Amino acid sequence: MLDVADDALIDAFERGDEAACEELYDRLVGTVEGTVRRILGRRDHHYEDLVQSSFEQIVKALASGRFGRACSLKTWAASVTSHTTFNELRRRTRERKVIGPSLELADERALRSPVLDAEDTEGLRRVLERIRWHLTDMNESRATSVFLHDVLGHDLSEIAVLSGVSVTAAQSRLFRGRKELQTRLAREGWIIARDGGDS
Repeated sequence: MLDVADDALIDAFERGDEAACEELYDRLVGTVEGTVRRILGRRDHHYEDLVQSSFEQIVKALASGRFGRACSLKTWAASVTSHTTFNELRRRTRERKVIGPSLELADERALRSPVLDAEDTEGLRRVLERIRWHLTDMNESRATSVFLHDVLGHDLSEIAVLSGVSVTAAQSRLFRGRKELQTRLAREGWIIARDGGDS
């Protein structure tokens, strides 16, 4: 839920208060940068551009009154950033498919090897990269639900508000997204265990 400080900041921003723009950036920069890092897994050459693009989308939405103020500003900013970054990853995936497999990076081919030692940092990196790759190739609403819940830690009620659906629908998307992700990984030989908690 939006707190009083966020509400006042958005009001000031909508009035065109320059100080509000700076405060908005200061308040959200950690959330935006952290979300981009979590999706990319590491700081690649698109990192700064994606942070900038995410802020542009946040500012445009606030300026046009598209933020309904039904959740916290940081929660909403994380959702906007997730959407922006996943769209960029999907664009890259589409480009690779158009260019063809002959130009696929050797490193990416190596990531498909389902060999994981519990003590192997490189093996863990490979499975995380495969999870990211599959999320970008999945149905967007399901992939976003999995990421917002299982990676960013938002609860179902927040995801429902961000997605404009009921809590039941958000739960269904999360369940179906997890199932699809696990099926995709299982086809490659990865086994991802969950504790069974869905809330």
